[in-house]
Amino acid sequence: MEPPHPADDVLAHVGYRLKRAHAALRGAMDKALREQGLTVPQYACLEVLAARPGMSNADLARATFVTRQSMNVVMRGLQDAGLIDRPGTVDAGRARPTTLTPEGRRRLQGAQESVYAIEARMVRAVPERRLAALLADFDRIAEALDG
Repeated sequence: MEPPHPADDVLAHVGYRLKRAHAALRGAMDKALREQGLTVPQYACLEVLAARPGMSNADLARATFVTRQSMNVVMRGLQDAGLIDRPGTVDAGRARPTTLTPEGRRRLQGAQESVYAIEARMVRAVPERRLAALLADFDRIAEALDG
């Protein structure tokens, strides 16, 4: 079977290159966040909650690309560390809205400095005139695969 685009070997395929970029990003984030006492999923959860306080566990799982079961573990760790607050019970339904604690906001701010520096390194690697097109391409790729 022929590859969907010209490539001399598997290491030149689009999927491989995308995975390589993802692995490099994840490795850099793992290292930076470890120094902050956070994992990548914990950081993602804090980042999303800062922008959208009150989200449910299921909504957070979708927003951070983890399973609901994995999000339960993430939430437990964040709650045990005093970084998030969830009510023990709710008046209606099962979803318990989650918010950041003051310590959660402080920890997120420190982590953001590290993560945003990594993102700045990525952005500097792309010519400014091509960045908007690259971001649009990422969106189209995701839409093509989600459909």
